[in-house]
Formats: sequence, C-alpha cells, structure tokens
Amino acid sequence: MIFWENFCSRDDTIFCGVFDGHGPYGHLVAKRVRDLLPLKLGADLGMEDGRVASTGNIKLNTNDVASSEHIVRGGTAVSSEAQQNGDYPEVFPALRTSFLKAFHVMDRDLKLHKNIDCFFSGTTAVAVIKQGHNLIIGNLGDSRAVLGTRDENNQLVAVQLTVDLKPDIPSESQRIRQRRGRIFALPEEPEVARVWLPRYNSPGLAMARAFGDFCLKDHGVISVPDVSYHHITEKDEFVVLATDGVWDVLSNDEVVNTVSR
Repeated sequence: MIFWENFCSRDDTIFCGVFDGHGPYGHLVAKRVRDLLPLKLGADLGMEDGRVASTGNIKLNTNDVASSEHIVRGGTAVSSEAQQNGDYPEVFPALRTSFLKAFHVMDRDLKLHKNIDCFFSGTTAVAVIKQGHNLIIGNLGDSRAVLGTRDENNQLVAVQLTVDLKPDIPSESQRIRQRRGRIFALPEEPEVARVWLPRYNSPGLAMARAFGDFCLKDHGVISVPDVSYHHITEKDEFVVLATDGVWDVLSNDEVVNTVSR
C-alpha cells in the first residue's frame, strides 16, 4: 500500500492506494503499480492554483469506459447524495479523466516491461485522492474502499464506496462473454465466479478487471477503473482500503467497528 500526503505538492491533497497481486509474479506487478501509478496520476493532474489540467494525448477505449459507467451496484450502498443525484463538483470530470488515463498508461507500461511477466499475473488497485472535501476513488478488481460515518442517530455505520468488480456482475459478464471469455466457478468453490480463456481452463481469474493478466485482455478483462465520487462531511470519520483477504472474512461493519475502537 502507499499513503502520500501533500500529493501533487498540495497541502490539501492525499493519495492512498492498496494493490493486491495475483499469479506467479503478482507481487512484482503490485509493487510496480504501487511505485508508478501515483507518479503517472500526479503527472497528468498538473494541479496548479486549484485548477486541474490534463496532459498528453492518451486515447481511451470508449467502449470500455462506457462499460465502467454502467455497473449494476446490486446491494452496494451508494456513497453520497452527490453520486446518487449525479451532482458532481466541477473538479470531478477532470480528475476522473486523469484516473482513466493514468490506469491506461500504467497497464501499457506493464505490457512493455521486459523483466516482469504479466501474461498470467496481475494486480488489483483501489486508489483514493482526497482533495479538501472531495474524495475520488478509482477501483480495479475486488479490493474495496469502505467509509466509516455517522448516521442520523450518530451511530457509526459502514458505507461501501466501491463495487467488487467480479465476473458475475451482469455488465462485466456481458462484456467478457462478448469477447469470447468464459465464466464459471470450480466445483470446490461454487461461490467464486472466474474468467477463463475460450479454449483452455486457464487462468481462472476471480475478477473482471485488473492490471496485467494480458492473457485475458482480448477476452473481456480490462484495466479501466470504476471512478466514483464522495463529498466528505463532518459525519465522515475514516476510509478503510483493503484487499479481499480482509473482506472475505470480515463484513464492512466488522471492519469499521474494529478500526473505530
């Protein structure tokens, strides 16, 4: 993980990220993303005098970006009134574009890296930029961001800020199957949907989006983050970023209650 205060040389800005590698070289992929993603994001943000200026001419796959905008959020709590109403601050569109560009460039960097084999290896990423009262979250894979906040009765409650981007989400499975990827669970893990190559029972990736995993990039697995926004209020106390190693054994409420002690 990484925690970076005064991000982009701004006193009011913090970057934080958690990266969970998988596959034979997942630990190397996660380390490289941890080291380089904030630099790529910071380089694109170009924050000066409160303005956000994007740099470079990165072409994004608009179909994959559109897919990111139509995630079915099932039972996941929506993070804020602003997000429910689509009432985002002026800074959000540019920050969202910067997240999309930085993730795209990061995945391209991994593909071209000669010393890390990312064909069957990859990593999740959940990254947050806090700028004043604005919280922007970029999510890739099944790591998660959860907010600890007070409800109308002043009770501490957990609000999930991200969606676990797994293959059984309808919008994700549709994209994967359209590109000839297969989705099924193993008999010994019937609750875990996995992505497989069209003709081979490999690699069995348990997420629909990731950095790396280039064996599946032609078959629906993408590196486009789901970028969301939360307006921080006086009721909000903290945000927990963690991998599925935590969320698979503890509920959101259990984690928030533990952190608050």
